Amino acid sequence: MITIFNPEEQKWPIKVWLENEEQIGEDCLQQAKNLSNLPFLHQWVVLMPDTHSGYGMPIGGVIAAEKVIIPNAVGVDIGCGMSFVQTNIPVERLIEIETPNGKLAQAIAGDILRNIPTGFEHHKKKQQCESVARFLEGMTPEEKDTMPQELMKELDDAAYQVGTLGSGNHFIELQTDDQGKLGIMLHSGSRNLGFKICHYFNDMAKEVNKQEQSPVPPEWDLACFSTESDLGKLYLRWMKLAMDFAEENRNQMMEKVLDIVRLWVKKYAGINHVKLSDAVHCHHNYAALEEH
Repeated sequence: MITIFNPEEQKWPIKVWLENEEQIGEDCLQQAKNLSNLPFLHQWVVLMPDTHSGYGMPIGGVIAAEKVIIPNAVGVDIGCGMSFVQTNIPVERLIEIETPNGKLAQAIAGDILRNIPTGFEHHKKKQQCESVARFLEGMTPEEKDTMPQELMKELDDAAYQVGTLGSGNHFIELQTDDQGKLGIMLHSGSRNLGFKICHYFNDMAKEVNKQEQSPVPPEWDLACFSTESDLGKLYLRWMKLAMDFAEENRNQMMEKVLDIVRLWVKKYAGINHVKLSDAVHCHHNYAALEEH
């Protein structure tokens, strides 16, 4: 780890999990320096090994803010994360067994691609989406009437997007462990719902900062608002919805993948009972609030 701190340019240091400053992109480093000068920053900025420039805040960057939320710091793929399940299936059998669709592993992968939409694709029919249903139940009639139609429409569209992978660095993988057993890992987030939530509240934050003459320069693209304001509380509710949706999205995909794996290994490998470890879930894009 290295620490970057120039008192003439920064109020707080930047702690970087890399070997030297040259490994950081120029735009990424400038964004980190902008963060280090935020008036509400708590102690320092942290950059992870995979850091690179993002919208206002570096991807792979971590900060603690005191009673302030920055929509762009939370990001557009709110609740993005991973799920992993370990099985008792020998990977060797998936590689060796032939099926009409190629090796058993190829047949399983092809079936996954046919059943889980990727990229900009979504389901043709509405799916059950409990996270959005709960959110709608908690909204008052006034809230439903006053929220912008672009967000309300996204709540309806979410039923077509839940259980879909998306694009970018999102993936579904068939993996092997040290004992040669199959593991399943997938990485996805809140899809277009999180994207729309971030952009809507970021635009609102820009207006608030302009009206209040915020000390944060607009060119930093780090518009923010107080977590104690009505707008801040509203954002946190929608952010929590996106996180719940992202988790439900991954859960639905994992169940679909497991159903496909069970079907193929039972038919071609003679494995009638697939044992599973407890699923491991990891969010890596969220806002944590703590009083200091």
